[in-house]
Amino acid sequence: MSMSFSAVCVPFVESKVPSHLCSSTYQFSFGAPANYLHSESGRRVLLHGGPVHFCRTFCGLKRWIVENLHLEKHKRKLGPTNEFKSIKNQVKDQLQEDSNAETTKISSQVEESSVPSFQPHASVDVSTTTAESPFIPQTRSSKFPYECGEGPTLCIAVIGATGELARGKIFPALFALYYSGFLPENVCIFGYSRKDMTDEDLRSMIASNLTCRVEHQQNCGDKTDIFLSRTFYINGGYDNREGMSKLDVLMKQFEGKSEANRIFYLSVPQEALINVACCVADNAQSVKGWNRVIIEKPFGFDVLSSHRLTQSLLSKFQEQQIYRIDHLLGRNLIENLTVLRFANLVFEPLWNRTYIRNVQVILSEDLGVQAGRYFDGYGIIRDIVHSHILQTIALLAMEPPISLDGEDIRNEKAKLLRSVRKLEPSDVILGQYKARAGDKVDVYMNSLTPTYFAAALYIDNARWDGVPFLIKSGMGLIKHRVEIRIQFHHVPGNLYREQMGHNIDLATNELILRDTPDEAILVRVNNKIPGLGLRLDSPELNLLYKDKYNVEMPDSYEQLLLDVVNGDNHLFLRSDELAAAWNILTPVLDEIDKKNIAPELYEFGGRGPVGAYYLWAKHGVPWAED
Repeated sequence: MSMSFSAVCVPFVESKVPSHLCSSTYQFSFGAPANYLHSESGRRVLLHGGPVHFCRTFCGLKRWIVENLHLEKHKRKLGPTNEFKSIKNQVKDQLQEDSNAETTKISSQVEESSVPSFQPHASVDVSTTTAESPFIPQTRSSKFPYECGEGPTLCIAVIGATGELARGKIFPALFALYYSGFLPENVCIFGYSRKDMTDEDLRSMIASNLTCRVEHQQNCGDKTDIFLSRTFYINGGYDNREGMSKLDVLMKQFEGKSEANRIFYLSVPQEALINVACCVADNAQSVKGWNRVIIEKPFGFDVLSSHRLTQSLLSKFQEQQIYRIDHLLGRNLIENLTVLRFANLVFEPLWNRTYIRNVQVILSEDLGVQAGRYFDGYGIIRDIVHSHILQTIALLAMEPPISLDGEDIRNEKAKLLRSVRKLEPSDVILGQYKARAGDKVDVYMNSLTPTYFAAALYIDNARWDGVPFLIKSGMGLIKHRVEIRIQFHHVPGNLYREQMGHNIDLATNELILRDTPDEAILVRVNNKIPGLGLRLDSPELNLLYKDKYNVEMPDSYEQLLLDVVNGDNHLFLRSDELAAAWNILTPVLDEIDKKNIAPELYEFGGRGPVGAYYLWAKHGVPWAED
């Protein structure tokens, strides 16, 4: 806490402090060295009086400050002079029983100096040298070289700022939003971790990853410098309560009297999440605006651990404050699902079991993964299927919401997920890639953690009864591919059946929403080949984004962080969605834990387990391959 004193003299009644605390060494129990009394304006403070009385007075002042920290918001509104008068009156009221107390004169000076040796009944000059303490962290008002405007401030704290995710994704996404004008002018970025670093160390660490938009490079260097000048580092140490108190003081120093909004991005390991979240809630939340907390997946490792995590978070935050982020949901393909469905008359009437034969959701990676945590019980089910795949299906298959408000959309997603039938182990194929000779791929051959997951889901409601939703997600496959394929039923009594050949499935109408490679919307139709005679073909009507839209596609973290700033939570999992997703997957996870299901090995760089093709055939679906 910092205090600004004008040049006035105010009597403080000395506190009843045991005499052994005020020995001839004249040390003071402030939680900081004796030469510390921080003045927001940088002035030194002169203290007059005998050393014993001086010590007792300031021990009492310290006690009063700690007990009245909750009044800080009220005191700020009073201004420096009125604030000091309020302090004076409250101290008088609190200590008025001590009728024999002596007074202490307090006057402000302009320059700083160190604490001289105390002489009895002499003036004491206490400098404003800062020091860390549980209540008054090391701060200086000169840390913020600019003045905040009249509007609300936004402080964004990246907890775990030295991690790979923060360096490579979070800070670059924040800069991209700042550069494009999507962050408010009064914004300040704080990096928080346990490493012993300075502001300049953090800025140097992230500067190489900051890039400007290709389509407009104006003032790129200036914007980068301004962004870095608004980025600060806090060494939180190993006590998160004390560390978050430091962060809170720094944020308050930046915010001043303005409306203060805060975002906390918890980029921390799962085992540290609850402690960090609780310390943020108790020590760093704003009381003058909204607070939002971003949490990275995994959101627990099973239904029980997820429930415990949820209960811990909800004991400290309200549901609307929690943003459970999955970066794959920030892709344009996912954002466009509701637009295609509800803004085009041609699609919505067909969006049901009467016209749709099956839906395929495909996410395949051509790269492997580092073994470590991935093979230590984490795996593709908890990493991709639980959040990304099931959220994609929920947005694709939900009923129309009453509005585009985030809660209305999440209500419909939750209803849809509760309607999904629990997975039967017989409808699931698991796989794990094996390295070929010479491949530098880490695989724990004794682990049962899958790197490939294929399954057939069914939704038990009137719209989708009997329609299989087929999932394929894997690592180390032949190519990187992210798409949704919606196959329609055959035309009843098709007059052109003979011209379509023996494989009628090749003539099936399809809507293909592709994210990678080459984002596009494709519609497969049947068409006559030009020329004499009657020959049919099944070409794709193609909307290729790179040809139609001359824009650089933003990173998914940019989109999701912008949604958090704007308070749009429709792409973030709510607690009931989270629980419904675990209920769907729990039977399979239990079988894996009991070792009743073993993953099928497949070649790294291949097409995945052979069993997936049999699964598709079991449900009457031709597997779509390039």
